[in-house]
Amino acid sequence: MVSLVWKVVVFGILAAGSQGSLPQPRSHRRVSTGRYDLSADLESVEAQSEKGFQEVRRGGERSVQLQRGARKNADIYLRHEGLRDDAATRTNCKNRPIDLVFIIDSSRSVRPVEFKKAKEFLQDMVDSLVIGRDATRVGLVNYASTVKIEFLLNTFFDKSSVKQALGQVEPLASGTMTGMAIRTAMEKAFTKEAGARSASMNIAKVAIIVTDGRPQDKVEEVSATARASGIEMYAVGVDRADMASLKLMASQPHDDHVFYVETYGVIEKLTSKFRETLCGKDDDNGSADIDDNGLGLNDRKDDNKRVSEGNNGLDPCDQGHNCQHICVNSGDSYICKCHPGYILNPDKKTCSRSDPCALGHDCHHICENSDASYVCKCRAGYVLNTDQKTCSRSDPCSQGHDCQHICVNSDASYMCKCEVGYVLNPDKKTCSRSGTCAGEHGCQHICVKADDSFVCKCKTGYVLNPDGKTCIRSDACSQGHDCQHICVNSGSSYVCKCRLGYSLNMDRKTCSRLDACIQGHDCQHICINNGVSYNCKCRVGYILNSDQKTCSQEMRSEISEDACMCEAQIVFQKKVQSAIQELTRKISELSDKVNDIEGAFQH
Repeated sequence: MVSLVWKVVVFGILAAGSQGSLPQPRSHRRVSTGRYDLSADLESVEAQSEKGFQEVRRGGERSVQLQRGARKNADIYLRHEGLRDDAATRTNCKNRPIDLVFIIDSSRSVRPVEFKKAKEFLQDMVDSLVIGRDATRVGLVNYASTVKIEFLLNTFFDKSSVKQALGQVEPLASGTMTGMAIRTAMEKAFTKEAGARSASMNIAKVAIIVTDGRPQDKVEEVSATARASGIEMYAVGVDRADMASLKLMASQPHDDHVFYVETYGVIEKLTSKFRETLCGKDDDNGSADIDDNGLGLNDRKDDNKRVSEGNNGLDPCDQGHNCQHICVNSGDSYICKCHPGYILNPDKKTCSRSDPCALGHDCHHICENSDASYVCKCRAGYVLNTDQKTCSRSDPCSQGHDCQHICVNSDASYMCKCEVGYVLNPDKKTCSRSGTCAGEHGCQHICVKADDSFVCKCKTGYVLNPDGKTCIRSDACSQGHDCQHICVNSGSSYVCKCRLGYSLNMDRKTCSRLDACIQGHDCQHICINNGVSYNCKCRVGYILNSDQKTCSQEMRSEISEDACMCEAQIVFQKKVQSAIQELTRKISELSDKVNDIEGAFQH
């Protein structure tokens, strides 16, 4: 049996050959209505199929043209009869390769039957695309109060697998965290690791959000960040969807990126619109609408002219072109166009991203390019007004502060103040009751807060005076020590010293008597220790001179045998005088030692 495709082709050929034109189309009907049976027509065609096929083969170039016309006529016929599967034409989409991520709302408000409709809508869109490793890649982010990445851009590379995966997605229920879902898509789905291709490859990144509710988190900032990163954002709202939120999420212009339908039951209305957006309109992809006479029409609003069938009926764009973005058939030749957000360069072939800010804007402060449009921002210390254009000086205190009591605006920042009865602490943020340590406390050393008052304390090595505020150096020796002789205060501690005639031992605590003679003396003959000092003596036959240090030889000849003689008396007197002088010296030395000892104890 001849294949169904050839049945349709032969049917078109026979219809064109025998009647010159197709029958007037019946009102749109489907097989299931029972009002029209396509099988009967196909059976009647089958009987003539072999003969028609042979005629096509013998017809040479004419039969090629006839075959093309027959296919067009067959398509027209089935379309008018409502029997042609739209997916069959959608597969002809010659869309540019894109990295496409669907972000689908599966919160509690989306009933199971509605979620199924949403998945069918996404499957229909996938049907319109050329899916492949080097063509369009598709990923899916599912969200409610949580976010789940169902599959990434590098998970599937064929259409059937993507559609099957879409069909198996289950709803998550609960909340609607749209902002979280957009952030997840931006940070995890549009990454090199997830399969997104580099910017140098000039492959567009597209996110399509489908939701039926109002986001429960903030979407404006994260959406702006996503757009600034190069993601083209589309927002599809259903039923209860908030239009203002859709516009905050979508790229500019909103007329091309924001869509709304009343229910999920009619969401398939958007399929053709998205096919036109992602594939390019019919004059972009070489697939034209068909009029009742089987001729292709260009349906752009600014050009309703009939498409040329020059070049032997071939599409110049199909024969090869050097357009960077979009090739548009223009009769015997073609022209190049650019994707939204880009402008055609002077070479009329390549495209550059447009700079909307340079083309003119109405931002009060700063204009930043965002895809094909721009967003306004404010300088530091200012906030953007609700008109999204003008700026007002910001109120830092209202933005959040860490003042314990009162926040006072100060230009682009703020300062903290305290309520009456309190003073600002050194951290310039917290407050303490007046009269406490933060105020005038009068402590010489340290102030310690105690309830609504304070107490003074002293640094180490000091003690608090009876006035409770001033400090004096503490007497470490009076606190107890282990010095053998004398304890001397030294800052917050003490040192040990020894009395006169003693030296401090290695332990720095005990003392040993000094050997004065060993320490050095000036005796001419003999040095004798006498406690803390020494005495000089002379050897036999010598007498100590009056300086108590030097010695002179004893003059025995001066003493006569007669003790009563004057000379003997003189010698005796000299000896007595010398003894008195020595005794006087010793008494004087002893008196000095006593004075030294008394002075040491007084200190």
